[in-house]
Amino acid sequence: MLDFTGKTVLVTGGGAGIGRAIAEAFGRTGASVVVAELDAGRVADTRAALEGAGVDALVSQTDVRDRAAVDALMEQVKARFGGLDVLVNNVGDFLGIAKPFQYVTDEELDALYATNMKSVFLTTRAAIPLLRSGGSIISISSIEAFRGIPNTTVYSTFKHGITGFTRSLSLELGPQNIRVNAIAPETTETPQVPVHGLVAEEHKHHIDRWIPLGRFGKPEDAAGAALFLASDLAGWITGTTINLDGGALAAGGWYRDPKGLWTNVPVVTGNGFNF
Repeated sequence: MLDFTGKTVLVTGGGAGIGRAIAEAFGRTGASVVVAELDAGRVADTRAALEGAGVDALVSQTDVRDRAAVDALMEQVKARFGGLDVLVNNVGDFLGIAKPFQYVTDEELDALYATNMKSVFLTTRAAIPLLRSGGSIISISSIEAFRGIPNTTVYSTFKHGITGFTRSLSLELGPQNIRVNAIAPETTETPQVPVHGLVAEEHKHHIDRWIPLGRFGKPEDAAGAALFLASDLAGWITGTTINLDGGALAAGGWYRDPKGLWTNVPVVTGNGFNF
């Protein structure tokens, strides 16, 4: 059921991190893989890796925030593969914008929208005519779609929007036998967020207590969830989001203290990043 031979999968932002892991995972299961990636160096590296692994791959330097670029990519997909079976909207980033909302500029608002919502809108709208019956749309959201987060209010708002987009579009496309779901990861180790490098060395021994399953996410975690959602194993799942968070959302504000006891009233003397 995890054999995607004969299927075509498009992954946006597939040159690194979660997107790269997803692209490679689908390639290993026999799919033809299309990668839309903005960074030229990552384009070349990803193309070499996929083709070196024997994957039928189209790796394109494409800005998915630009309608003309997206439409041009879809024309390439149609000409080469005839259609699509899976779309993974992976592009998204808080762009390093972490400040109180009242200080967010118009330019920052526009940039966050373009990266986190417009890219999803443009790519999905252009892909729908190519999606075959039984197809699957998967958007990579964030656990911040299901809780508040201070100083990245705009980013969190757009991730909340992915939830509504997923639910509503699933109703529209259900009669065409196209499923629409999302994956909401907790903090994951990627080039975008090199979390182990951010945690101060003297605090790293605390990591196994911060998240119930004892670690931060890995790109491979999201790849596994994407394979599942795109497969027949998830054939009756649509309009939902997998919280890929090691139990963090279930824990809410509960943490384990240095004695291993659970508490929702930690003694705060600083944070793991030494900010």
